[in-house]
Amino acid sequence: MISPPDRGQPLDRWLAWFETVHPKRIDLRLDRFVAILDRLGLRTPRYKVVTVAGTNGKGSCVAMLESIYWHAGYAVGTFTSPHLWRFNERIRFDGADARDDELVAAFEAAAASLGSITLSYFEASLVAALAVFRRREPDVVILEVGMGGRLDATNALDTDCALIASIDLDHREWLGDTREEIGREKAGILRSDKPAVIGDRAVPKSVLEHAAAVGAVPYLIGRDFDFRREGAQWRKARDGGGPLLPLPPFGGEEQLANAASCAAVVDALGEALPVGDAALAAGIANAYLRGRLERAHVDQVEWVFDVAHNPAAAASLAAAARRLPPAARTWVVFAAMRDKDLLGVVEPFAATAAGWFVARASADRGATADELEMLLTSLGAPRVHAAADVAAACGAARAAAAPGDRVIVYGSFHTAGAAMETLRLYSAPSASLHRPATWIRD
Repeated sequence: MISPPDRGQPLDRWLAWFETVHPKRIDLRLDRFVAILDRLGLRTPRYKVVTVAGTNGKGSCVAMLESIYWHAGYAVGTFTSPHLWRFNERIRFDGADARDDELVAAFEAAAASLGSITLSYFEASLVAALAVFRRREPDVVILEVGMGGRLDATNALDTDCALIASIDLDHREWLGDTREEIGREKAGILRSDKPAVIGDRAVPKSVLEHAAAVGAVPYLIGRDFDFRREGAQWRKARDGGGPLLPLPPFGGEEQLANAASCAAVVDALGEALPVGDAALAAGIANAYLRGRLERAHVDQVEWVFDVAHNPAAAASLAAAARRLPPAARTWVVFAAMRDKDLLGVVEPFAATAAGWFVARASADRGATADELEMLLTSLGAPRVHAAADVAAACGAARAAAAPGDRVIVYGSFHTAGAAMETLRLYSAPSASLHRPATWIRD
């Protein structure tokens, strides 16, 4: 095994080491990870744990739950992945990204406990998060599942409430080719006698069967909770006259189901973590999520950034874009990983974009610009321009767009993050959960 960095080395050295030390990028086994958690005493936390799974909507639900509990006065930790710009984004406490020094300390302790065991990059990230949370002593921690659920590292901790936001086709080589198979994997996060909030109206039978088998307590949207929209607000439909609540500040219509699911989590944990109506409303209204329908104006052109990378997310992005104020023309900057359903991801915009600017999202897994150009040309997309990288694609789109146009950037976290950095829209992390959903830089 490659020796770890010496003590006192900076964070980027530790991240580079964890990127290379484990032979597999994805390793869906829990035995190694559980052994390290046991050695470090991180497996039985004192705080409440909410585990969030789902093909789409995980990040949205984590952001809303973080904001809701923070506005209710609780100390809140969150673990998410991947990041847009900085690794530190993955681990947050009360709305602030983790500091370099506490991450380095966590990695040093983890490396000292490894022995002959190695951890994947994702597993090392979660170890660092749990170490930070032990030191910070939150009241509640919200864990975003990386992939699936049953064999995901987050499932090494017993959850106090599980939330499955949605179930669709993604990561099929790992999770299965049908919603039933994928649902069974995601249902692995459910626990005996613990609430299991399901925000997918077409919940697969496999999820309900697993809930019954382990003795989880399911809360199903459409049966146990729901929402009723009233103009620019909504109510929890099962309350029969509950308070009016604000719409989430990001995403499209699908975010109402996510918000209702988060409210159901709050209700399910209400005895342990009571939340008033005012905190619920303020939490939803002030939730901030990087890279989800994030809008900016640059030189009188509107740019929309989204991490959508599977067909369902791309369709939701297209629907949300149609609800935005009309633009003269819409251009698309696109880069995605080769293992995605690329046809399904580009189809929602193939017939409506004035032109496409495509690039490779990453050196190892990204589809090449030539591959994307060939795919879009076969669909009859106009003006497909292959660029060297995302920055060059943004430059070409900026040159083509005129005032009043719109540029939509999507396909992966790397794509959205690189584009925002290219346009100088990346801002330093804030200690506040109140972050703007729109920048204006005309």
